[in-house]
Amino acid sequence: MLVGVCDFPGSYAFPPAGYGGIERWLWAVAVGARAAGADVHLLGPGWLTDLENDWVRRPVRLEDITAGSLVERELRDSAYDLLVVGHEYPSLPAWTRTWSELDCDVATFQHSPVFQHTNAAFDGRRSRLYCYSPEMIERYAGHRPIPELAVHLGLREEEPPATAGTDLVWLGRIDEDKVPHIAVRAAQILGRRIRIVGPVFDKEYVRRHEDLFGAEHVEWVGELGGTAKTAAIAEASVFVYTYARAYVEAGAAVFGESLRAGTPMAALTWREGTCAQAALCNETGGVAVVDPLEDDETAAQRLADSIQQAEDLDHRRVQAIGMQRFDPVRHFQTMATRPC
Repeated sequence: MLVGVCDFPGSYAFPPAGYGGIERWLWAVAVGARAAGADVHLLGPGWLTDLENDWVRRPVRLEDITAGSLVERELRDSAYDLLVVGHEYPSLPAWTRTWSELDCDVATFQHSPVFQHTNAAFDGRRSRLYCYSPEMIERYAGHRPIPELAVHLGLREEEPPATAGTDLVWLGRIDEDKVPHIAVRAAQILGRRIRIVGPVFDKEYVRRHEDLFGAEHVEWVGELGGTAKTAAIAEASVFVYTYARAYVEAGAAVFGESLRAGTPMAALTWREGTCAQAALCNETGGVAVVDPLEDDETAAQRLADSIQQAEDLDHRRVQAIGMQRFDPVRHFQTMATRPC
């Protein structure tokens, strides 16, 4: 089987070290496809050039190819079985024109909760859209979405054997959408230290909650990548996950990252059917479902209960489940199989 994994214009490298969303997913698909025995081409100029020692890189993007050109003929003659692509490309006329000439399947994962695809972008068989949660399946029901948990991998982020950690950890971008201040308050309720890992996207948000963020039990770590990022997760006793009431999480990488590292999760959600419920079970974490009309203090109290629940879980069992649930080989094989 020949698989083309397509990059797209963006600010992150392919594969990224540390952060990035769909870039990490594309890399996980490439790694999973190769491990499953497929031949893999990395399509597009965004892939790191030092990958050429181990990977076939073809620095072309489908949307830039001229009809009838030598490049188009070469791609067609390659006889791809599957293209894996990100974001809106299956709805982009220039991209789909070239794809139609290649006579292969295409698969993508919905990483945005708001982008609207064209009506004909997906037929559920030859062109397939995958969604993480029941919430996302419902939002994209008109495109015949297929339920699947996204797997994300980064450079030098291999997980060590699971160990019972110490402090709590929260990881992500720091802004109003992710509301880490609720995680900080939950830790304070429990008398626990919490490490905040990630880049500050909204300084005003941090200023509004400076009493919490400046408390003695909070350690600001900053943005980490590679082995340091993995270690920050693996060395924690519980990964604390939060997001804002109106925010829709399309497919957070942190669920797979935490479980594969053997760190159970305590998640705050405001409704059923979210990514947290899709990714977690009683053996891997605790989920607090809070009425969005409740205040932050109530939410923090409920989240604190979930932290205590998660802390009693077996880290080795968490890792074993995480490695299976977020296995890049299984993930690729699911996407490579055309539904009947």
